[in-house]
Amino acid sequence: MTPQQSTITEVCGGVDTHQDTHTAAVIDHVGRVLGTECFPATPAGYTALLTWMRAFGPLMLVGVEGTGAYGAGLARLLRNEHVVVVEVDRPGRKTRRFQGKSDPIDAIAAAKAALAADRTGIPEQRDGRIEALRNLRVARRSAVDQRADAQRQIKTLIVTAPDDLRQRLRALPVKELINLCAGLQPDRADAASPATAAKIALRSLARRHQQLTQEINDLNELLDPLVAAINPGLVAANGVGTDVAGQLLVTAGQNHDRIVSEAAFAMLCGAAPIPASSGKTHRHRLNRGGDRQANAALYRVVLCRLRWDPRTRAYMERRTKEGLSKKEIIRCLKRYIARELYRIIITANDQDLAA
Repeated sequence: MTPQQSTITEVCGGVDTHQDTHTAAVIDHVGRVLGTECFPATPAGYTALLTWMRAFGPLMLVGVEGTGAYGAGLARLLRNEHVVVVEVDRPGRKTRRFQGKSDPIDAIAAAKAALAADRTGIPEQRDGRIEALRNLRVARRSAVDQRADAQRQIKTLIVTAPDDLRQRLRALPVKELINLCAGLQPDRADAASPATAAKIALRSLARRHQQLTQEINDLNELLDPLVAAINPGLVAANGVGTDVAGQLLVTAGQNHDRIVSEAAFAMLCGAAPIPASSGKTHRHRLNRGGDRQANAALYRVVLCRLRWDPRTRAYMERRTKEGLSKKEIIRCLKRYIARELYRIIITANDQDLAA
């Protein structure tokens, strides 16, 4: 449809984002569809999309799917143009089953969800030091995962290696094992021999392990001062180091004010129990949502404090006497720690704003 200027005072937009194209829809203040259009996912396309939406009338807000992925560029432009942007969830399966699935339908659904404030949120700002921290952590986590895979493959090869090689390697600590395998000198001309092939494979994996270790160390040299500069109080908290602090900072995002309370932060980290009551039954169930990496970071803090912090150990003993299992106590501790660390994150952010 061609945009037509009318007596409409305010309109709302919705965008279904994809890698190459974005489909936009505009509705009025009562939810009537005014138009849909497809635009390329390029800076010029983002500008054309915004111009097209504004031709229908004053733009209240725009609901965008995937502001942290395909919609990141569009969300950045809209924010720079002082347009209110909200992130909307994709339509549920039940909704899609009844109304069908297409890009215009999803764009209209995004606009209606934004207008009704139905399961919407403030998108993270993809700029500043937190975004730099996130990028570095992506590379480090990938290197850590690949190094662990290489180590597992080395030990698997040792299990099936010839007896003399297996007896020589199986009892070595990891560091000595990697150094020894990296220094093997097999005869490449005899690669058809299982014993020689095993040595070649072990040497290749061990050298890959060493390269990844060096890569991780290089990234740590960048991450340690960056995290300490962003929030030194968080790094100094009991049981929190650079890795845990970095993950929690990335989870909270550059614009911390979008997290309205410590309960919202706990829910974001998957550390808040979910009500599951009905009738005379009143209970809560385990929250398996949220950012699982942040949840794992809180878990590591709990394990550290259970070993070294007298107050946490006393809490464990008291709750154990009350009949709670270890898993239940750890879940309670994660909730308390989320509350404590949220305050540190927000306090540091307030100080930055004041400065």
